[in-house]
Amino acid sequence: MQTENEAYFDLPKLLQQDELRTRRFAASEQAVTACDYFSMLSALLDLEHAVSRALDMFSKVSAKIDDCKSLDKIIRLLEDIGCDKFVFDFHSLLNAYGKKGNWREAAAYTNQIKESYSMFFKRLNAAKTSNKPAALTSGDLSLGDFIKRLDEEEANRRPVILAVDDSPAILQSITSVLSGEYKVYTLPKPEELERVLQNVTPDLFLLDYKMPGINGFELVPIIRSYEEHAETPIIFLTSEGTVDNVTAAMSLGASDFTAKPFKVDQLREKIAKHIVRKKAF
Repeated sequence: MQTENEAYFDLPKLLQQDELRTRRFAASEQAVTACDYFSMLSALLDLEHAVSRALDMFSKVSAKIDDCKSLDKIIRLLEDIGCDKFVFDFHSLLNAYGKKGNWREAAAYTNQIKESYSMFFKRLNAAKTSNKPAALTSGDLSLGDFIKRLDEEEANRRPVILAVDDSPAILQSITSVLSGEYKVYTLPKPEELERVLQNVTPDLFLLDYKMPGINGFELVPIIRSYEEHAETPIIFLTSEGTVDNVTAAMSLGASDFTAKPFKVDQLREKIAKHIVRKKAF
C-alpha cells in the first residue's frame, strides 16, 4: 500500500498515449488498487538509472552480471504491471549476450532501445506529482474504477482554450464570447507560453499572427514540441489573411484561421469543429 511519502501520477497524462497499457491492465483479471498501481510505477522509476547504466555498459561491450540483473528486474516489473513495452527487446538483448555470447548483436539491440527508453522515462517522470488525486480519499479504490471516474470527469468538463494575443481588447472579447461553453485562458505575453503550459493543458489554441517579440507562427513549433499537443488544434486570428500567410500557417501545423475582426458565429463554428475532431482522436 502506498505511503504518504510516495509519489502519485497524473494518470490522465499517462492515458493519453497509454504506453503503459494501463487501460488493458485495469480491465484484466489482476485486481489492483490505484494507489498500489502508483507504487508499482514508482518502483519502475526507481530502476531507471540502473537500467540506463546497464544499457550504456552493453553498448560499450562492458556489461557485468549486475547489469543483467537490472534488466531482469525491469522485465519482471513491466510484466507485473501489464506493460509489454521493451520486454521483448530486453529479452532479446539478454539472450544475445547470455546464451549466444554475441556482443555485437547485444549492442545492436541496445542501440535500438536506448533512445525510446529515455523518452519513455522522461514522460513517466513528467507525470509524477506529489498531489494526491481527490478521488483517492479511499486507498482501496480499484484502478479500473479510478479510470472510470477520470473518464466521467473528462466527459463532463468544459474544453480548455488558450488565447494568445497582445491586445487586451481582443482577449476580453474572446473571453466574453466563449466562456459560456469553454474554459478560456488568455495570454497577452506570448513569450510566457511555455510557463503557462506547465499548468494548463489546452484543447485548442487561438493565436494572433502579428505580435511584438514572438509572432504566432513562431509559437507553433513550441506548441508542437509538447507531445500532448502534437495534434492539438491551432486556429490563427489574423488581420492579414493573405494567401501567403494562410499557407505558411498551415505548413507549420495550424488547423484553421479566421480574420480579425472575427465573426462570432464563424469563430464558434470553427472551434466546435476542431474540438469535436480532437475528441474523435
